[in-house]
Amino acid sequence: MGTTLMASKYEIRVKGHLPQYWSEWLEGLTIIHDSNGETLLSGSLRDQAALFGVVMKVRDLGLTLLSVNPIEGEPARSE
Repeated sequence: MGTTLMASKYEIRVKGHLPQYWSEWLEGLTIIHDSNGETLLSGSLRDQAALFGVVMKVRDLGLTLLSVNPIEGEPARSE
C-alpha cells in the first residue's frame, strides 16, 4: 500500500526581520516583515523533515522562534 506525499502549508513566526534573499535557503518560504519587528515565513513544505530543517536553521541562527502553525484548507498569507 503506497503513501502519497503532499506538501503542507505553514506559517512560522520569528523575532526580528530576516533578509528577503534567505527565502531560497529557507525552503522557498515567503518572508513577510511585520511592523512589530517580527518575520512571518509562509508557504508550503514538502514534508515534516523540511519543516524540521527550517526550524533547525532558525535555531542555528540564534533567532527566537515565536510560533509554528499549520495552515489547513486555505492558502498561506502573502503580501
